[in-house]
Amino acid sequence: MSENNVCDYALNEDAALMLKFQQGDDSAFERLLEKYHEQIINFIYRYIGDKAEAEDLAQNVFLNVYRSAKTYVPKSKFSTWIYVIARNMALNELRRRSNHRESSLEETVSGEDGDLSRQIADNSKLSASGALEKQDLINAVKRAIDSLPDNQKTAVILRRYENFSYEEIARIIGCSVSAVKSLLSRAKTALKEKLSSYSQEQNETFL
Repeated sequence: MSENNVCDYALNEDAALMLKFQQGDDSAFERLLEKYHEQIINFIYRYIGDKAEAEDLAQNVFLNVYRSAKTYVPKSKFSTWIYVIARNMALNELRRRSNHRESSLEETVSGEDGDLSRQIADNSKLSASGALEKQDLINAVKRAIDSLPDNQKTAVILRRYENFSYEEIARIIGCSVSAVKSLLSRAKTALKEKLSSYSQEQNETFL
């Protein structure tokens, strides 16, 4: 690695921690686990709709990171690298499920309003009927996102819920920045159509 690259990655705390772990510092891995564990669980949960399974897959993601330490090279941001692993785990799980279509979309959202609900400002003064309408919209958005093609779905989740840049999303998906913008544009159009029964103001909360 050139001197310039060393300087660049020295500014990337996560990559620096991974390199420390590579050299035998177990506490560096613990710090990465603490920082990314909940993020990875939430990302996978939004992808597959099953919190317990998301927790199990997240453990596998970090097991993969642990086992890859010796060969790790910081060619991109650590966050990009680990989200690529997490996305592949989630996609593999969805492919496995596609052969066993037994659970409905309703089951994937029942009793699990936490992660998506937290994306909306809390309002303790909501009336009972207002709370039901809010939850109905949350569930409708979840189903609409689930119905998108894989790359559109990934782009929406990473952009809307993880606040990733276009460049980071492009690296995770493996495409150009312009392709990411196109994916997001098509996804937004599709989601607006799927959620057309809700008001424009409600849609803008999510889109």
